[in-house]
This record gives sequence, C-alpha cells and structure tokens, in this order.
Amino acid sequence: MFETILARWKRLDCLVNNAGFQRESPSDALDVETYRRIIDVNLNGAVLCAQKVLAHFVARGGGGSIINCSSVHQIIPKPGYLAYSISKGGLANLTRTLALEFAKHGIRVNAVGPGAIDTPINAAWTGDPEKRGVVTSHIPLGRVGTPEEIAAVFAFLASDDASYITGQTIYACGGLTMFPEFRENWAS
Repeated sequence: MFETILARWKRLDCLVNNAGFQRESPSDALDVETYRRIIDVNLNGAVLCAQKVLAHFVARGGGGSIINCSSVHQIIPKPGYLAYSISKGGLANLTRTLALEFAKHGIRVNAVGPGAIDTPINAAWTGDPEKRGVVTSHIPLGRVGTPEEIAAVFAFLASDDASYITGQTIYACGGLTMFPEFRENWAS
C-alpha cells in the first residue's frame, strides 16, 4: 500500500489511521477471534502503518503528520465495548508515545476522538429514534455529529494551522466527554 502511494504521488505528508471495527459483546462472552480482529484492525494496523510512514518521514529529513482516529471510548467505557475501548485506549498511548519520540524530527502525531457520529459503525442506534434520543439526551449540544464535522477536525490537524499541536486527542463529541454522568447513565 505504502509503495503504491509513493509511486503515484511521489510524496506523503500525512497518514490518517482511520480503520475501525466494533462488534458488541458482553465482556465475559467476547470470543478470542473477535477480540483479536478488533485489536488488529483498530490498533495493530495503526502501529504498522505508522512505523512505515515514520521511517519515510525521518528518511526525507523530517516533518509530516500522523492522525489516529480514536473515539470517546478511549476514556468513556461502555458495556459491550471491551475490545473496542482497549483498542482506542491503546491508540491514545500510541499517539502520545510517537509524538514524544518523533517530535525531534518535526513529526506531529495526534488523534481525533469522535463521539456519537452518524456513521455505519453506529447504525444500530442512529437508525432507531428511541435509542438515538437516549444518546442525544446525554450530549450537551443535543445532537449527533456528522462525518463532515469529523473530517474538518482531521483537515485542521493535517494542516500547517496545527503546527504547534502534537500528542493530543481532539474530542469532536458535542461535549460528551464533559458530562461525567454519561458514564453512569450509559452503564444502566
């Protein structure tokens, strides 16, 4: 994949690790195959892609940006989301570790933590008015976000306007992470 990108575009300035997979399961019933798939897609793929791109960034003299797509679930646990939350928590630490390690090369590493966004991964509840209402009642802005709103955060972090930002997770969540009661209400 990496060689194909370089062959076509000759240069790579930003990597967005955006692959994501989730399958709900009670923690005590999560099978090993599903657990491994979630960790492989959400975390291990990001590690491997970052390693390849970092080597390229360093070899060309530095600079560049890596943006990991995390989730509010890196800090807000949710029943049935054990492997997903572990993978997103891992992305948070991947982001900070790489930011520290590669700052000396002028390479920025950040993450975006979307909240409740109207995407296929959330289709089980976004398409159900009752479930959607429960979720949006816990979001200070009172609505679900759009993919375009999340894309704008990625575009900002990839731009020179974010040249002094590294090692951070920017939560695009309608204020969800400010609402500590969400954790208690979600679990009930």
